[in-house]
Amino acid sequence: MHIPDGFIDIPTSTAFVAASALAVGGAVKGARNQLSDQSAPLAGLTAVFIFAVQMLNFPVAAGTSGHLIGAALAMVLVGPYAATLALTVVLIVQALLFADGGLTALGLSIFNMGVISVWISFFTFVLLKKLLPKTKTSTVAASFFAAFISVPAAALGFVFQYAIGATGTFSISAVLSAMVGTHILIGIGEGIITALTVSAVLASRSDLVYGWESKNTPLEIRS
Repeated sequence: MHIPDGFIDIPTSTAFVAASALAVGGAVKGARNQLSDQSAPLAGLTAVFIFAVQMLNFPVAAGTSGHLIGAALAMVLVGPYAATLALTVVLIVQALLFADGGLTALGLSIFNMGVISVWISFFTFVLLKKLLPKTKTSTVAASFFAAFISVPAAALGFVFQYAIGATGTFSISAVLSAMVGTHILIGIGEGIITALTVSAVLASRSDLVYGWESKNTPLEIRS
């Protein structure tokens, strides 16, 4: 999912830098009200965990890669705003210090993983929470499906960007097949890891889990 320099043209990359900047700016504002003194340290630990799992890359096609994202996990634990910030920090550090993803493509990657993946997982999670019984088991199940869906959703974001400004010669259908097919499989692994992690945190400190603290009322976007 980390996009290399030169894979998407500069105008498209610049447009997504602007879009990502707007999204991150909104996340900064929202996170101020979403995080508490108790949950703020968990946001930091979540970012560290995401950084570690994202370092495991699987080659997909033409220099792109697939990997676990961690967006749904961060969203369930600390909320969507803080999750967007956590993914953004991780992606910036990876690009600057480890050359994992191009600097000119950073806005593209942030939009796919820090915006699309986080918020698709959030709305999926909210919908499932309304439909399922208000239990910890249901919260874990909702976490699994939110994580599973979030990964191919981010892949589709990349396919859309490729369709707009690709510099390569691969057909859109070939990229779509490679990206979505691979990321559906990765999404299963992401769902399992997310469910296991959420289950463990719920068992020890359920009061810190954003997705559980609103168990008796519909989850809201607090800003």
